[in-house]
Amino acid sequence: MNREFIEAMEQLEKEKHISKDVLLETIESALVSAYKKNYGTAQNVRVVIDPDDGEIAVLMRKDIVAEEDIEDDMIQMSLEEAHEIDPRYEIGDAIEFAVTPRDFGRIAAQTAKQVVVQRIREAERGMVYDDFITRQGEIVTGTVQRKSGETMFINIGRAEGILSANEQVPGEHFKVHQRLKVYIMDVKKTTKGPQVFLSRSHPGLVKMLFELEVPEIQDGTVEIRGIAREAGSRTKMAVYSEDENVDPVGACVGTRGSRVQSVVDELNGEKIDIIFWSDSPEELIANVLSPATVEEVIIEDEEEKTATAIVPDYQLSLAIGKQGQNVRLAAKVSGWKIDIMSHTQYEEALAAAEAEYDEEPEEAGYDEEFPQEESPEVPAADYEEELTEEEPTEISEDEEPEAPDEEPEDIAEPAEEEAEDAAEPEEPGDAEDAAAVEEPDEEVGETVEQKEE
Repeated sequence: MNREFIEAMEQLEKEKHISKDVLLETIESALVSAYKKNYGTAQNVRVVIDPDDGEIAVLMRKDIVAEEDIEDDMIQMSLEEAHEIDPRYEIGDAIEFAVTPRDFGRIAAQTAKQVVVQRIREAERGMVYDDFITRQGEIVTGTVQRKSGETMFINIGRAEGILSANEQVPGEHFKVHQRLKVYIMDVKKTTKGPQVFLSRSHPGLVKMLFELEVPEIQDGTVEIRGIAREAGSRTKMAVYSEDENVDPVGACVGTRGSRVQSVVDELNGEKIDIIFWSDSPEELIANVLSPATVEEVIIEDEEEKTATAIVPDYQLSLAIGKQGQNVRLAAKVSGWKIDIMSHTQYEEALAAAEAEYDEEPEEAGYDEEFPQEESPEVPAADYEEELTEEEPTEISEDEEPEAPDEEPEDIAEPAEEEAEDAAEPEEPGDAEDAAAVEEPDEEVGETVEQKEE
């Protein structure tokens, strides 16, 4: 029976990957709990299992005290009783003796079984957690086990990984029992055991796929300095090598693109841009904007890491990318804030800046000359004209000088004198003549005849 017990533990060790020592410790703890439940003893019992033959012994421990100091005979023993066992015992020593029961009751056996199963499960969960926490940031191959809504549960060996909808790539669809490669993003301990969170959209997935395909990355000859990804669409990766004889871009691409094509196939056709990393900001920005050609890079602020890239007019849309994707990924890879301008836009901006600079002194001169044009010459000219109009009034000797406002009356005087001379011979017809002159509708001939009479 005991031999079968040892063989069962060895089989559990192979299946659960739990060491034999952990299993023995677990079973010893379970038997102690069962013994206490059955016999109600205190915390002075321990179980020992021989790992070779499987013999089990239950030992009870008692402290040796003076007879008058005994308070609990379940955990204490008098010196006289200890001397009956061995005369060498003294007060303060402890003695252990076997109390192995012949059989356990049903309840005690059930308790032992539950404790063993629980402890084995806890040990297994602990080993799974320790295993996957060290593999965080790696990729594993799993099988789709089941689906719950948009969340997929992936069987990755000793654990079940969770692939949430947020970590899936848009457009990818997997069926149950289909194999795929996933990235271990995080591992957490829960009451239900360790939970492994997986991802298919993380940039680390692309990085680890290249490490599997490119030996130069595995041995450290080629380094991946920066990577940015928009899952399902495009990935930009900057590589660098300190060895002058190694082309980092060519090593990642492979012969006729075989290495990069393997990664693209695993990502279901996602586009991948492999660029050369440079410590020079100008060269780095020009490289990360690939496939667009950059004419010039202007560093605006090195502390804030802002720069402007000048591209040909016909490549402006290529440099920006669809919905700004190319420049957005370039900024993430390089760590710089990049502003894109076409050649024409840049020249227009320069011309506008130069024109604004040139117009500033001219505008200042115009403001200074404008008050000089409004000189007091205009009111002086008006004064001279008034003096010129008053000269005829000053020359006349018979008439008194009048103000300039009375000039219309001086002009009307000759007509009034002629009217008086014409009216002097005929005294009785003065009123009629006046009435005739005031009526504008009478003929001119009648007026002349009356004047002749």
